[in-house]
Amino acid sequence: MSPRSDGDRRPYRGHLSVGLDVGGTKILGVLLDAEARVLGSVRLPTVTGAAGVIDTAARAVEQLVHAAGVRVSALAAVGVGIPGVVDPRTGRIEHAVNVGIHESVALGPHLAERLGGVLVHVDNDLNAAALGAAHLLDSGTGAGTGTNPRPADLAFLSLGTGLAAGLVLDGAVRRGANGTAGEIGHIPLVADGLPCACGQRGCLERYASGSALDAAWPSRTGRPAPAELFEAAAAGDPDAVRIRDEFASAVASAVRLLVLTCDVARVVIGGGVSAVGTPLLEAVRAALVDQTTGSDFLRSMDLAHRIELAPVGVPVAAIGAALLGAAAPARR
Repeated sequence: MSPRSDGDRRPYRGHLSVGLDVGGTKILGVLLDAEARVLGSVRLPTVTGAAGVIDTAARAVEQLVHAAGVRVSALAAVGVGIPGVVDPRTGRIEHAVNVGIHESVALGPHLAERLGGVLVHVDNDLNAAALGAAHLLDSGTGAGTGTNPRPADLAFLSLGTGLAAGLVLDGAVRRGANGTAGEIGHIPLVADGLPCACGQRGCLERYASGSALDAAWPSRTGRPAPAELFEAAAAGDPDAVRIRDEFASAVASAVRLLVLTCDVARVVIGGGVSAVGTPLLEAVRAALVDQTTGSDFLRSMDLAHRIELAPVGVPVAAIGAALLGAAAPARR
């Protein structure tokens, strides 16, 4: 039995499923078997715009099933994780600006039609990443071999262009009343702080995201700013140390929010900044220890040991998308 999606308590249906992680530059796809083992993977450059995304997604599915020697009709479902505002009930998306979709598009129905009527489930990419991370970490291998039907409560905290989290609670993705559960990037952290695109000031996203680091430490060599910053801090550059510690403190605040509101057993850090690796994890853990000083209540929560990095080199969101698709109720 594999993880189930929100509101669905039936067993994993079918034998093969495909998961797609649609991003601004690439689409990652995986083919899973009935035990949620990865049988194949594909990576294609994203063609932006609604027509381009649908065409590239369809080609990814077709390449995966062709490599496996089966037909598209053999799939139980296709799951798609994509940034933007998503209605998983209808498969309609809008404001997916990273992939060039600004208008409302019936992505799920259009892709299903292109694939000959196979079930297509569309969800927010962070929801998919959260479920994929829960599944992979429960397996203990990072390779998608786990069979635990109810993964531990988990938050997937993405440190990318923005800041947001996907949530798995009681074994299911938690979307909230309007699909905005986990949008902690727009919780104010600093009173009357930096202006945010959402219209508020001092939002957490302005201090704990890849964009925040890019602004605070512009790249000097063309390499990613987070890597440059953490290397300079390790070498003792005082400005780099200050910016690193301020960033780590803001990320630690995001972790505290997630634990205090949802009491998740794990906060998995992903997104582009997570490529820094162990130095990032150590800095955030140190900030959490510092923030709990003087509070027996916070110390009892053992916050520093609840965080970990997303598995390296594993298409977490694509795996989660496949699981969501395979567990989604059939549509009539």
